[in-house]
Amino acid sequence: MEQVSDAERPAEPVLITDAARSYEDDLAARKRRYKIMMGMRIPFMIMAAACYQIPWLAVGLLVLSIPLPWMAVLIANDRLPKKREEVNRYRGDRRAVEGREHPVIEG
Repeated sequence: MEQVSDAERPAEPVLITDAARSYEDDLAARKRRYKIMMGMRIPFMIMAAACYQIPWLAVGLLVLSIPLPWMAVLIANDRLPKKREEVNRYRGDRRAVEGREHPVIEG
């Protein structure tokens, strides 16, 4: 067997692009999304209180802050869809079983 020297090897590692993200990476990304969305709620409420002189803006900011916890939970609990894979099933030749009669030799 022939040895490959370090100079002949590619500098970049081979990427496996079809591999799914690990559970830990997926969970960390979902936690990050949850924290960002929940972190947006407090500034919206503070901005609504600061804009109390403009009622339509204050009410609009409050209305935006109300569904954020619900949306954050839904988005954080949503996992990425699994890849659809083609199942390799054996499909034998359907003509293998013949429906006609065979001659019988009696002896």
